[in-house]
Amino acid sequence: MSEPYLTTYDAPGRPRAMVLVLHGGKPRSNQAVDGRSASWRRAGWLARDIAQQAHDAGAGVWLARYRRRGWNGGADPVSDARWTLDRLREVHGDVPVVLLGHSMGARVAVHVADAPSVVGVVGLAPWWSADDPVATLAGRTLRAAHGRRDRITSFRETTRYVERARRVAESADLRDMGALGHYMLTGSRRWHDVAIGSVLEVLDAHALATPSEDR
Repeated sequence: MSEPYLTTYDAPGRPRAMVLVLHGGKPRSNQAVDGRSASWRRAGWLARDIAQQAHDAGAGVWLARYRRRGWNGGADPVSDARWTLDRLREVHGDVPVVLLGHSMGARVAVHVADAPSVVGVVGLAPWWSADDPVATLAGRTLRAAHGRRDRITSFRETTRYVERARRVAESADLRDMGALGHYMLTGSRRWHDVAIGSVLEVLDAHALATPSEDR
Protein backbone atom coordinates (compact mmCIF):
# COMPACT_ATOMS: atom_id res chain seq x y z
CA MET A 1 0.00 0.00 0.00
CA SER A 2 1.65 3.22 -1.19
CA GLU A 3 -0.57 5.58 0.81
CA PRO A 4 -2.94 5.37 3.79
CA TYR A 5 -6.34 3.79 3.30
CA LEU A 6 -9.22 6.15 4.07
CA THR A 7 -12.72 5.39 5.32
CA THR A 8 -14.96 8.42 4.97
CA TYR A 9 -18.25 9.41 6.57
CA ASP A 10 -18.88 12.74 4.92
CA ALA A 11 -21.64 15.01 6.14
CA PRO A 12 -24.33 16.03 3.62
CA GLY A 13 -23.37 19.16 1.72
CA ARG A 14 -20.27 21.15 2.48
CA PRO A 15 -18.95 20.35 5.97
CA ARG A 16 -18.16 23.16 8.37
CA ALA A 17 -15.56 20.98 10.11
CA MET A 18 -13.93 17.56 9.94
CA VAL A 19 -12.92 14.90 12.45
CA LEU A 20 -9.89 12.77 11.59
CA VAL A 21 -9.77 9.50 13.56
CA LEU A 22 -6.31 7.99 14.13
CA HIS A 23 -6.01 4.41 15.36
CA GLY A 24 -3.51 2.71 17.64
CA GLY A 25 -0.59 0.48 16.83
CA LYS A 26 2.54 -1.11 18.22
CA PRO A 27 5.81 0.39 19.46
CA ARG A 28 7.74 -1.41 16.72
CA SER A 29 6.43 -3.27 13.69
CA ASN A 30 6.85 -3.05 9.93
CA GLN A 31 3.86 -5.29 9.34
CA ALA A 32 1.28 -3.79 6.99
CA VAL A 33 -2.03 -2.70 8.50
CA ASP A 34 -4.90 -4.55 6.85
CA GLY A 35 -8.59 -4.98 7.48
CA ARG A 36 -7.93 -7.53 10.23
CA SER A 37 -6.09 -5.03 12.43
CA ALA A 38 -7.78 -4.90 15.85
CA SER A 39 -6.65 -1.30 16.42
CA TRP A 40 -8.02 -0.12 13.08
CA ARG A 41 -11.27 -2.05 13.54
CA ARG A 42 -11.75 -0.57 17.02
CA ALA A 43 -11.24 2.94 15.61
CA GLY A 44 -13.67 2.10 12.82
CA TRP A 45 -16.34 1.21 15.36
CA LEU A 46 -15.74 4.56 17.06
CA ALA A 47 -15.85 6.50 13.78
CA ARG A 48 -19.11 4.85 12.69
CA ASP A 49 -20.72 5.39 16.06
CA ILE A 50 -19.99 9.11 16.30
CA ALA A 51 -20.61 9.91 12.64
CA GLN A 52 -24.29 10.82 12.96
CA GLN A 53 -23.73 13.19 15.86
CA ALA A 54 -20.86 14.74 13.98
CA HIS A 55 -23.07 15.12 10.90
CA ASP A 56 -25.78 16.75 13.02
CA ALA A 57 -23.18 19.36 13.95
CA GLY A 58 -22.14 19.80 10.32
CA ALA A 59 -18.89 17.84 10.62
CA GLY A 60 -17.65 14.91 8.55
CA VAL A 61 -15.58 12.00 9.88
CA TRP A 62 -12.59 10.38 8.23
CA LEU A 63 -10.62 7.37 9.49
CA ALA A 64 -7.04 6.88 8.31
CA ARG A 65 -5.40 3.44 8.19
CA TYR A 66 -1.62 3.64 8.41
CA ARG A 67 0.58 1.70 6.06
CA ARG A 68 2.52 0.03 8.90
CA ARG A 69 1.52 -1.02 12.40
CA GLY A 70 4.49 0.37 14.30
CA TRP A 71 5.38 3.74 15.75
CA ASN A 72 8.98 2.97 14.77
CA GLY A 73 10.22 6.35 15.91
CA GLY A 74 7.18 8.10 14.49
CA ALA A 75 8.22 8.79 10.91
CA ASP A 76 5.76 6.47 9.16
CA PRO A 77 2.49 7.16 11.03
CA VAL A 78 3.22 10.88 11.26
CA SER A 79 3.85 10.98 7.52
CA ASP A 80 0.60 9.08 6.94
CA ALA A 81 -1.37 11.52 9.09
CA ARG A 82 0.12 14.54 7.34
CA TRP A 83 -0.70 13.01 3.95
CA THR A 84 -4.28 12.47 5.11
CA LEU A 85 -4.59 16.07 6.32
CA ASP A 86 -3.36 17.28 2.94
CA ARG A 87 -5.84 15.00 1.19
CA LEU A 88 -8.66 16.17 3.44
CA ARG A 89 -7.88 19.78 2.55
CA GLU A 90 -7.87 18.93 -1.17
CA VAL A 91 -11.33 17.40 -0.88
CA HIS A 92 -13.05 19.68 1.64
CA GLY A 93 -11.06 22.89 1.55
CA ASP A 94 -9.78 24.90 4.47
CA VAL A 95 -12.21 23.67 7.15
CA PRO A 96 -11.16 23.23 10.79
CA VAL A 97 -10.11 19.74 11.78
CA VAL A 98 -10.20 17.95 15.14
CA LEU A 99 -7.84 15.00 15.52
CA LEU A 100 -9.39 12.11 17.48
CA GLY A 101 -6.77 9.53 18.39
CA HIS A 102 -6.75 6.33 20.44
CA SER A 103 -3.50 5.14 22.05
CA MET A 104 -0.73 5.53 19.45
CA GLY A 105 -3.20 7.51 17.37
CA ALA A 106 -3.26 10.19 20.06
CA ARG A 107 0.54 10.27 19.92
CA VAL A 108 0.45 10.72 16.16
CA ALA A 109 -2.13 13.47 16.64
CA VAL A 110 0.04 15.69 18.84
CA HIS A 111 2.92 15.36 16.37
CA VAL A 112 0.80 16.71 13.50
CA ALA A 113 -1.36 19.17 15.46
CA ASP A 114 0.67 22.05 14.05
CA ALA A 115 -0.98 21.57 10.65
CA PRO A 116 -2.78 24.82 9.74
CA SER A 117 -6.24 23.26 9.62
CA VAL A 118 -6.05 21.57 13.04
CA VAL A 119 -7.87 23.33 15.89
CA GLY A 120 -7.58 20.64 18.53
CA VAL A 121 -6.76 17.11 19.64
CA VAL A 122 -8.87 14.58 21.53
CA GLY A 123 -6.81 11.71 22.94
CA LEU A 124 -8.41 8.50 24.25
CA ALA A 125 -6.19 6.29 26.44
CA PRO A 126 -3.29 8.17 24.84
CA TRP A 127 0.27 6.95 24.53
CA TRP A 128 2.11 10.15 25.47
CA SER A 129 5.49 10.58 27.03
CA ALA A 130 8.02 13.27 27.93
CA ASP A 131 9.44 12.86 24.42
CA ASP A 132 6.27 14.08 22.72
CA PRO A 133 5.92 17.75 21.75
CA VAL A 134 3.49 20.26 23.19
CA ALA A 135 4.60 23.21 21.03
CA THR A 136 2.41 21.78 18.23
CA LEU A 137 -0.62 22.55 20.41
CA ALA A 138 -0.03 26.29 20.60
CA GLY A 139 -3.39 28.01 20.10
CA ARG A 140 -5.18 24.66 19.95
CA THR A 141 -7.46 22.83 22.39
CA LEU A 142 -6.47 19.51 24.00
CA ARG A 143 -8.90 17.06 25.56
CA ALA A 144 -7.83 13.69 26.94
CA ALA A 145 -9.59 10.77 28.60
CA HIS A 146 -7.82 7.92 30.39
CA GLY A 147 -8.88 5.01 32.60
CA ARG A 148 -6.99 4.10 35.75
CA ARG A 149 -7.00 0.36 34.94
CA ASP A 150 -5.06 0.92 31.73
CA ARG A 151 -2.11 -1.46 31.68
CA ILE A 152 -0.91 -0.54 28.19
CA THR A 153 -0.51 3.23 28.44
CA SER A 154 -0.08 5.35 31.54
CA PHE A 155 -2.67 7.56 33.23
CA ARG A 156 0.20 9.24 35.08
CA GLU A 157 2.08 10.03 31.87
CA THR A 158 -1.09 11.44 30.34
CA THR A 159 -1.51 13.68 33.40
CA ARG A 160 2.05 14.94 32.99
CA TYR A 161 1.61 15.58 29.29
CA VAL A 162 -1.62 17.54 29.81
CA GLU A 163 0.09 19.64 32.48
CA ARG A 164 2.89 20.48 30.04
CA ALA A 165 0.40 21.24 27.29
CA ARG A 166 -1.43 23.76 29.48
CA ARG A 167 1.55 26.09 29.13
CA VAL A 168 1.00 26.52 25.40
CA ALA A 169 -2.45 25.24 24.44
CA GLU A 170 -5.53 27.43 24.44
CA SER A 171 -6.86 24.95 26.98
CA ALA A 172 -5.99 21.41 28.05
CA ASP A 173 -8.02 19.05 30.23
CA LEU A 174 -7.97 15.40 31.27
CA ARG A 175 -11.09 13.36 32.03
CA ASP A 176 -10.61 10.55 34.54
CA MET A 177 -12.47 7.50 33.17
CA GLY A 178 -12.17 5.66 36.48
CA ALA A 179 -11.95 1.87 36.47
CA LEU A 180 -11.74 1.47 32.68
CA GLY A 181 -8.93 -0.11 30.69
CA HIS A 182 -7.12 0.55 27.46
CA TYR A 183 -9.03 -1.00 24.60
CA MET A 184 -12.35 0.85 25.14
CA LEU A 185 -14.34 -2.39 25.06
CA THR A 186 -15.64 -2.23 28.62
CA GLY A 187 -17.56 1.01 28.91
CA SER A 188 -17.59 1.51 25.15
CA ARG A 189 -20.68 3.74 25.33
CA ARG A 190 -18.95 6.03 27.82
CA TRP A 191 -15.84 6.20 25.65
CA HIS A 192 -17.83 7.08 22.55
CA ASP A 193 -19.89 9.70 24.37
CA VAL A 194 -16.74 11.31 25.73
CA ALA A 195 -15.15 11.19 22.28
CA ILE A 196 -17.91 13.00 20.41
CA GLY A 197 -18.63 15.31 23.35
CA SER A 198 -14.99 16.36 23.47
CA VAL A 199 -14.83 16.85 19.70
CA LEU A 200 -17.87 19.12 19.77
CA GLU A 201 -16.42 20.99 22.75
CA VAL A 202 -13.25 21.65 20.78
CA LEU A 203 -15.24 22.91 17.82
CA ASP A 204 -17.36 25.17 20.02
CA ALA A 205 -14.21 26.54 21.66
CA HIS A 206 -13.11 27.71 18.25
CA ALA A 207 -16.31 29.65 17.55
CA LEU A 208 -17.82 27.16 15.13
CA ALA A 209 -21.31 27.18 16.56
CA THR A 210 -22.93 28.11 13.24
CA PRO A 211 -22.24 26.78 9.75
CA SER A 212 -20.14 28.98 7.49
CA GLU A 213 -21.53 30.37 4.25
CA ASP A 214 -21.35 28.18 1.17
CA ARG A 215 -18.46 28.95 -1.14
